[in-house]
Amino acid sequence: MVTKYRKEITTSSNYSIYEKNILNNTTMNRIVKENTNSISILDAYGNVLLVFIGVKVGNLVGRNVKEIGKYGMYEVSMSEKAIKAHSTVIGVVNSRFGTSQVVSSTPIKDENGNIIMVINTALDKQLYDNLKMTLKDGKATNETFKKVIDYLSDANIPYETPVAESPQMREIIKNIDTIAKTHSTILITGESGTGKEVIARYIHKHSLQAEGPFIPINCASIPHELLESEFFGYVGGAFTGANPQGKPGLFEIANNGTLFLDEIAELPLTMQPKLLRVLESGEIKRVGGTDIIRTNVRLIAATNKDLKTMVRQNLFRNDLYYRLNVLPINIPPLRERPEDIVALSKRFLEYINKKYNLKKRFTEQAINAFLNYSWPGNVRELRNVVERLAITSPDDNIGNINIHLLLDGNSLEESNITTGTYLPHENKIYQGTLKSFLKKVEAEYIKQVLDICNGKVGEAAKLLGIHRTMLYRKIKNNTKAIDSQ
Repeated sequence: MVTKYRKEITTSSNYSIYEKNILNNTTMNRIVKENTNSISILDAYGNVLLVFIGVKVGNLVGRNVKEIGKYGMYEVSMSEKAIKAHSTVIGVVNSRFGTSQVVSSTPIKDENGNIIMVINTALDKQLYDNLKMTLKDGKATNETFKKVIDYLSDANIPYETPVAESPQMREIIKNIDTIAKTHSTILITGESGTGKEVIARYIHKHSLQAEGPFIPINCASIPHELLESEFFGYVGGAFTGANPQGKPGLFEIANNGTLFLDEIAELPLTMQPKLLRVLESGEIKRVGGTDIIRTNVRLIAATNKDLKTMVRQNLFRNDLYYRLNVLPINIPPLRERPEDIVALSKRFLEYINKKYNLKKRFTEQAINAFLNYSWPGNVRELRNVVERLAITSPDDNIGNINIHLLLDGNSLEESNITTGTYLPHENKIYQGTLKSFLKKVEAEYIKQVLDICNGKVGEAAKLLGIHRTMLYRKIKNNTKAIDSQ
């Protein structure tokens, strides 16, 4: 049988390996001695039929495992355990030569279930330990990536479902429910703070890739020189400081999911054709690598800039713009959808109440003030103002004056709040220079806040957003301005 097998082993040049005399006695001895692993075959009684191990074959073939054990060749026989158990047994075997192996003994049975032989395979324990450590490190790395993906996919955003009380937003959500089930690229436009990422997350959760990760990336936050390696990853040693084991890119991490590229207008021109190629082919190649990696990623891009104008100014590639603008969504500013202002403010307040165990509520005057304000910062500004109001309001009823104090320093003209609503003397006529007018208004403002805070300078300073020392100084300097009125 061995002779027949030898005749069948040939090279591509159709001559036998043995005719080349490669596997001569010297080579075979080296293979046996230098190989740390082994394979052996025993019959059902534990007699060695064939062995490939780092000892002389003649010492073992034909002997029984019990006899070999008596000579102290090893401490325990996995073969004996496998014969007794009628199943595969794995364990560590130490030999008298100072070696340790992880041995797997597998019984081979006939059609009646009787053991006819046992096959042992062994791996050097040191190699096994190294392999186990590698697998452990790999598992830890995979777990890290999984945690990152889980975090990015299900970010703790209390406002992740879009508010759609206005006709404009209802129409947008209606369209999203249709386009979300496709694989086409989506471009979301709108002013800063309108909630483009919230819309992107909503699309992902209703898409065919909903079970995959949602990876949001702000293109403006990544240094230009690192964009390619962040997007596509790199192989070990690709550049100075690179991880020796390499690193997957965002397209690999987002595979079978959604990649959200916010502020896409900030993507440099040198990077734009590379992104276009991925969108066209679905293939990426790590920096420094040669292997082509297929990806299945749904891309959603967003910007608050006019990409058409940027294309005309040669600041954005025409071909990439049309590749991104397959399914456009434009989110109107908050000032154009007052129904959403009321709904969003209540949702934000409900969340803050739960977070800080509060019982704050808006009065009718507060809601009216919200509706009369232009909200240049859109949903983001509304959220911040609601949080500040809920935390700093002296009582549970959030009234008109509290909102005016916390409109983030915006002017009366910006907020569309009349002086009759804002200042205590609505028929007052001021005269003098602009500087003197502003000084008198500031004096009245400070006096009003002090009255609300019952003269407590610390609380008044907090509401005004200035340091206590500065407030003391302003009170002193403005006393004459108040008295002169």
